[in-house]
Amino acid sequence: MPHLVILYTGQLDHETDMTQLCRRLADTMLTVRDEAGERVFPTGGVRVFAYPAAHYAVADGSGDHGFVYLNLRMGKGRSEAAQHHAGQLLLAAAKAHFADLLTRRHVGITLQIDVGLPVFDGRIGNLHPLFAPST
Repeated sequence: MPHLVILYTGQLDHETDMTQLCRRLADTMLTVRDEAGERVFPTGGVRVFAYPAAHYAVADGSGDHGFVYLNLRMGKGRSEAAQHHAGQLLLAAAKAHFADLLTRRHVGITLQIDVGLPVFDGRIGNLHPLFAPST
């Protein structure tokens, strides 16, 4: 982990490139550094997924309003300053991605970061070794 999950109103698929947003946010996560200059997120752990909602209701129904909810889950161990820095960078990247869309329609964008230890954290895979430093 860290995993960033994006839920959004489905009509936005016709107005913005969500795959491009996923890549932009993943690349942003890979640039985040802590107070000591260390990377906050391991390359092999970065995941960004986007899911359109086929059915939704936003605000009072007075228009075809859009909404984007970004939820970053990360395990404990990162400083509060690093968490806030990650949030600021990710929100800035989302704002840049949606800048043009925000001039044409009403869209709400929320980023929430959750930190904690899961009750169970099972992992299977061979991605991390691809990015392990050479010795």
